[in-house]
Amino acid sequence: MSSTLRFELTTPVIDDRPIFVAGNFCDWIPNSDLFRLESLGPGQYGLTLEGLTLPDVIEYKYTKGGWEQVELSVSGEGVPNRQVAVDAGLVQDYVAHWRWFGMPFNPELLPRIELLSAEFAAPQLGTARRIHVLLPHDYERTDKRYPVLYLHDGQNLFGEGAGYGTWAVDQKMALLAARGHHEVILVSIDHGYDERIREFTLHRTRAGKGKGQRYLDFIRRELKPVIDASLRTRPDAAHTGIGGSSLGGLISIYAGLMHPDVFGRLMVFSPSLWISPKIYFDAIQFQAPEPMKVYVYGGEQESGYMVPNIQRLNESLLKQPQSGQSVEVHLSVDPAGTHQEAHWAREFPKAVEWLFY
Repeated sequence: MSSTLRFELTTPVIDDRPIFVAGNFCDWIPNSDLFRLESLGPGQYGLTLEGLTLPDVIEYKYTKGGWEQVELSVSGEGVPNRQVAVDAGLVQDYVAHWRWFGMPFNPELLPRIELLSAEFAAPQLGTARRIHVLLPHDYERTDKRYPVLYLHDGQNLFGEGAGYGTWAVDQKMALLAARGHHEVILVSIDHGYDERIREFTLHRTRAGKGKGQRYLDFIRRELKPVIDASLRTRPDAAHTGIGGSSLGGLISIYAGLMHPDVFGRLMVFSPSLWISPKIYFDAIQFQAPEPMKVYVYGGEQESGYMVPNIQRLNESLLKQPQSGQSVEVHLSVDPAGTHQEAHWAREFPKAVEWLFY
């Protein structure tokens, strides 16, 4: 069937590779000049197909010159083929990321990982912690000041991970760098192994008496001052985030509730709300001294309670007293999500972009 169909594409990743559309109308050739899109401006491309015999339903993908440079999802994963009816006239698409010569990210954009200390003193806990810092790949080439995101469970944030897998935050920051959304310093804090449950809970919970307040005091009184003094940070609450998953998500909520003057950006993945039912009351009573942003994620396959619990948390946070500032909550629910690092890794770049951009 001969028809006219226009493709319009937006992508935040701008480099010098041309963009093509390939599909069942061209034998899936990924780099035919006939199907190369025209640049219309930064991140904007277009192509009109006319005078061609086209299938009734067009199946297609975008590439940057080959299948080793094909489009990817916002988290750097493969995406299904697109489909459009030939008589649609106009199709407007968005590509969040692109494969880089066979890799899901450009290795030159990886953050620089530095060991701040193998034994950073934590007097509040009577122990010491290993601390890593992940700096933007171009940190040394600028004089910019950066937001900071403090992350719990450092053993599972990058590299191979320990026991349960990895969030691969270094690789996810390289994805974000391709679209200019990498300008955040990450601070990785190792957990306390056998002390993890106690350090990530407060007061008396279903798991016993917690010492989360002392853990948070360690971050804000010992670690944060060193980070702010030694790196080019933006130390105010609006540019200071804290985040984690499971119990790390729980203590991140409490960091914001108890110290909103320090932590104004919360990344809360699959929080263990069941262990501390009092948190809903605490959230309802909370008064934000300044605007706060909270990114909350949960998977429907984690348990029958995860999604109802985070929905209840969302409702509690939004019931701000008249005198409080606004709390903006983004609730993300994954129908296929399980309680695993792989799902938190997939969500991480989305959360960073929403919290800091």
